[in-house]
Amino acid sequence: MPLPQAPQDPHQHPYQDAGLPVERRVEDLLSRMTLEEKAGQLFHSMLMMNADGTPVTDTDGSMLPHTTPELIGERLLTHFNLLGTYGAREMALWQNSVQEMAAATRLGIPVTLSTDPRHAFTDNIGASFNSGAFSAWPEALGLAAIGDPELVRAFADTVRREYLSVGFRVALHPQIDLATEPRWARQTGTFGSDAELTGELVRAYVRGLQGERLGAQSVSAMVKHFPGGGPQKDGEDPHFAHGKEQVYPGGMREHHLEPFKAAIAAGCAQMMPYYGQPIGTDWEEVGFGFNKGVVTGLLREELGFEGIVCTDWGLLTDSVIFGEVHPARAWGLEHLSVAERAARSLEAGADQFGGEQCPEVVVELVRSGRIAESRIDDSVRRLLREKFVLGLFENPYVDPDLAEATVGRADFTALGAAAQRRSLTVLTNRDSFLPLSGRPKLYVENVDPAVAAAYGDVVADPAGADLAVLRLRTPYEPRENVFESFFHSGSLAFPEPELAGILGLLDTVPTLVCVNLERAAVLPEIAERAAALVADYGAADAALLDVAFGRAEAQGRLPFELPRSMAAVAASRPDVPNDTLDPVFPAGHGLRLPGASPDGG
Repeated sequence: MPLPQAPQDPHQHPYQDAGLPVERRVEDLLSRMTLEEKAGQLFHSMLMMNADGTPVTDTDGSMLPHTTPELIGERLLTHFNLLGTYGAREMALWQNSVQEMAAATRLGIPVTLSTDPRHAFTDNIGASFNSGAFSAWPEALGLAAIGDPELVRAFADTVRREYLSVGFRVALHPQIDLATEPRWARQTGTFGSDAELTGELVRAYVRGLQGERLGAQSVSAMVKHFPGGGPQKDGEDPHFAHGKEQVYPGGMREHHLEPFKAAIAAGCAQMMPYYGQPIGTDWEEVGFGFNKGVVTGLLREELGFEGIVCTDWGLLTDSVIFGEVHPARAWGLEHLSVAERAARSLEAGADQFGGEQCPEVVVELVRSGRIAESRIDDSVRRLLREKFVLGLFENPYVDPDLAEATVGRADFTALGAAAQRRSLTVLTNRDSFLPLSGRPKLYVENVDPAVAAAYGDVVADPAGADLAVLRLRTPYEPRENVFESFFHSGSLAFPEPELAGILGLLDTVPTLVCVNLERAAVLPEIAERAAALVADYGAADAALLDVAFGRAEAQGRLPFELPRSMAAVAASRPDVPNDTLDPVFPAGHGLRLPGASPDGG
C-alpha cells in the first residue's frame, strides 16, 4: 500500500519546491505565517500514543492536558517528543497519523518528532526509556568505560538508522555534562568525569547521528545540558526546587565547557540549557534557560553556536505529574508570571520552550509590544530551516514494514550485545577467581535463573553452591514524590541492614558481585570481601556471565572514581572531577582477565 504524501503543488506552496534554496523556502513560508502559526513553532512538547499505534484523542489516563488533534490542529505545534515505549510498527503507524494531521493544517508544516534516549536499560520518564524494541546497548557511562570513539560513532549511526525508520528526527541527546558530583542522579547518561574523553566521544556521537552535514538522512543532535549540569549542590537535581543551585567552589566552571566546544566544532544542530541556577559566579543567578549572559553571551557570541536553542522541559508553567503538582522550573524567577518568564527566556536567546503547550502566551507578548515579532521570526527561521534541511517537507512519512525490519535488527542487536560485554569493568579478582570454568553449582540473586542455567546448575541455597553471582544496583535514598523517585539521589552507601545481608552472603560462599553504576557507589567492604567485583553500566545477565566464564572480554575502565565514604563525598567539591579523598578505586581503574575472548563476544 503506497504511503500518503504531503501536499506538493509548487504553485500553491513555493516553499515546498525542493529546487529552491533553503533560505528562500524559509522566507517564503515565514511570509505566509500568521502570528499564531509562528508561535506554535516555539513549543517542543510531549505526546503519548496508544499501544496500537493510534494517536491519543482524549486526555483520560494521560499526563498531558491537550490531545494530539488539539495540539496540532488548534494550538499549531509541530515539534513533539514521544513519551513511553512501544513497538516499532506501532510507532511508525502513529508517526504517519501525526503527519497526516499536520498535512491537513492550513500550511501543511510537517511535524518534527524527537525522543529521549531509548537504547539502554534505564527507564526514567524524565530522562530516558529502556530499549524495548530497539537494540540494547550499555548506557553512555558504559560507552565511556570502553572509551572507543569509533564504537560511539557506530552506536550513534545505529541509533540514527533505527530512529529514522520510525520517524524520530531529533535526538534529545547526547548528554555531555561532566560527572563531577558523585551523588548527582543524571550521571548514567554522561560520559563520566573526563572532559577530554567526553569531547572525543561527543564528536563521534554527533557525526554518527548527523553525518558530516545535517541532511535528509540525519537525526539532529540536541546536546545537553549547557553549560554543564554536573556541579549540583549536594548532588540534588534541578528538576526539583531543592536541587536548583549549581555551584563552582573549585573554580572549574570553564572546564565544564570543554565538551560543549567539541560538540559545537562537530556541528551539533541543537543545544539544551539546563535548569540549574548558578550561585556565586558572575553569571546572573537565574536558571540557564533564562540566562542571557549564558545563552547569548557565552553560547552564541563567544562560542559561535548558530543552531537551535531549546530549553529544558517545564520552565514556564506548573505541571501535574503522577497526580502531584510540580512547580515550573523557573529558578530565580519564581515570582514572575508565565508571560514574563517566556519573555525572559526569549530575551536570553532561547528558540523553543521544551515541554510547554502555551503558544497563546507568545502571541500576547507580541501583541502587547513586550516582544517584537521580528524576535519571534529569528527563532522560527532556525526551526523551519531544520525541517527543510531534514527533508521533512518532501518526505514526512515512514514505511511501517521497514520500521519493523530495522528496529532491533540482528546486526544492531549483536553490536549492542558486544558493547555490553566490553563495557563491564573488573574491579577486583581475588586469587584469580575469574574466569570461571566447568559447570559449577550456582546460587544467584537478581540474576535470571533460566539464564544462569546455561552456565551452571542453579541451586536454591548458597550453602550448597560452589559459588554465587549477586547483582546490585547503586544505592540511593528513596524519595516520596513519585516523579522524583525515578531520580536516584542521596547517599551512595548501602544501608546497614542491606550491607549486612550482602556481607553475610560473601562470607558463606565465594561470590561474584556485579554493581550497576548509574552513579558512583561507596562499597569498600564489598570490594574487600567479594571473590570478584565487577561494575556494569547496563548489561544483560548473559553479558555478565559470558565475561565471568571467559567467553567474552571485559574491557571497561571506571569513568569516575568510587569514593571510600560518604564523608569523603560530602567534603569534595562538586565542580572538580574525582575530588574525593583516598577513593577505593580511582577513575580509569579496570583489570583484564586472563584467557578471555579477545573479540568481546
